[in-house]
Amino acid sequence: MALQWVPPSSGIIAEIFLQRTENSRLAHLAQKHRIVNYFRYVDDILLIFDPNYTNIQAILNDFNTIHPKLHFTAQMEVNITLNYLDISIHRISTNLKTSIYRKPTFTDTIIPYMSNDPTQHKYAATKFLNNRRNIYNLYKEEYKQEENIIHNILYNNSFPFKPQKPPKLTPKQQQISPTPKHRWATFTYIGK
Repeated sequence: MALQWVPPSSGIIAEIFLQRTENSRLAHLAQKHRIVNYFRYVDDILLIFDPNYTNIQAILNDFNTIHPKLHFTAQMEVNITLNYLDISIHRISTNLKTSIYRKPTFTDTIIPYMSNDPTQHKYAATKFLNNRRNIYNLYKEEYKQEENIIHNILYNNSFPFKPQKPPKLTPKQQQISPTPKHRWATFTYIGK
């Protein structure tokens, strides 16, 4: 008898629970506090509200009454800046400006170029850094600053100044493994 690995279901159950709770309670709270926008990624929530109608403490108190096992905390903007996931959102007059946020514990360590890891793994980090720089709506100064940070990260991890593209896989390396007996589906949460 072969043992088969079964992925943990706790994350899926938590997501279902949170979506159900949002659908049943959020509309009432959004209307009561005149919440302009609500964004959630896993357990990080970004709320945009009008302080003329409510305050964060009132919203936090109501959110903490949603369920006895859920406890919400608030992080307020500091110096008109709020960090959410890996971006910093800056309020400027009538607009928003974004930049890439790195936690204070950030180290510029990626898989060193001289390591014995597969080349594709080494270049995955550089691809991620460049994609993130290009996808976010960065102003010219932030874009240039991020470009310099990426160059420093590559330099500190012994990458050549102009990284080479990863080698192409041979047809044998590209062969797909036999079809698994189980099929998996990916579900993406799309907030409302």
